[in-house]
Amino acid sequence: MLYYTQLIFIKPGCEEEFHAFEDKVLPLLKEHNGVLMYRIRPEAASFVESSEPLPYEVHLVSFGSKDDFNGYAADPGRLAFIEMKDRSVDKIVLIEGMAL
Repeated sequence: MLYYTQLIFIKPGCEEEFHAFEDKVLPLLKEHNGVLMYRIRPEAASFVESSEPLPYEVHLVSFGSKDDFNGYAADPGRLAFIEMKDRSVDKIVLIEGMAL
């Protein structure tokens, strides 16, 4: 099992388009052995310390394998909406890990 954490930074005023993108692509996770474990919109008060701008959302997703993750990333159904992501997201920090 692999875990992916995403720190998602949204362009100002693009929240609705980002939500629409997520509504289209998150259901595809199941088709690729993926599970959205957590989708968090943290409040500034939740951060104890930070040296960087705060993310709009934090996702923790699990996949059975790297191939499952790659399959989701390349899914034509996801790619059909990728322009929505490109217009609404400033950057994403992706962290790959495993349970210890």
